[in-house]
Amino acid sequence: MPEWLHVSLFVLIQIIILVGLFGLIVPVFPGMVIIWLAVLGYGVATGFSKLGIALFVVITLLMLLGTVIDNVFMGAGARKGGASWTTIGVALLAGVLGTLLWPPIGGLLAAPAAVFGLEYLRTRDWAKAWESLRGLATGWGLAFVVRFGIGVVMMGLWWLWVWKG
Repeated sequence: MPEWLHVSLFVLIQIIILVGLFGLIVPVFPGMVIIWLAVLGYGVATGFSKLGIALFVVITLLMLLGTVIDNVFMGAGARKGGASWTTIGVALLAGVLGTLLWPPIGGLLAAPAAVFGLEYLRTRDWAKAWESLRGLATGWGLAFVVRFGIGVVMMGLWWLWVWKG
C-alpha cells in the first residue's frame, strides 16, 4: 500500500475512532461498536498480521465488555440505591424501547423515569424512589468513565497495531 494511502487510511480510521469515543458520552450511542468496526475496517484494508490478529481479539473482548458494562453498573447502582430487581429489569427494557421509539433521547428519559416511577409505586416513598434514581445515575456516571477508559485502551491497541504490525 502506498504511504499516502496508508496515512489517509490512518487519519480516516482515527477520526471514526474519535467519533466513537465522543459517542460514549451519550449512553445510547454505540461508541464501542463504532470503534470496533473502525479497527475491523483497518484490518480488512491492510491485512491481519499475527500481531494484528492478537490485538483485534483483545479489542473485540474489550468491546464486548464495554458494551455490557453500562447496564451492569447502572443496574448495580440502582440496586445499591434500593431498587428492586423487577424495577431494574423494567428500566432496562424501558431504556431499550425508549431508544428505539424516540431516538436518541428516549432511552435517556425512559430508564430513569421507570426507576423513579416504579420505586415510588413500590415503596410509596419519594425519598426512597429518589435514592434509587440517584443510584442509577451514579452507576451511569461510573459506567461512562470505565467505558471511556476502555475506548481509549482500544484506540491505544490499534495504534500499537499500526506502528508495530
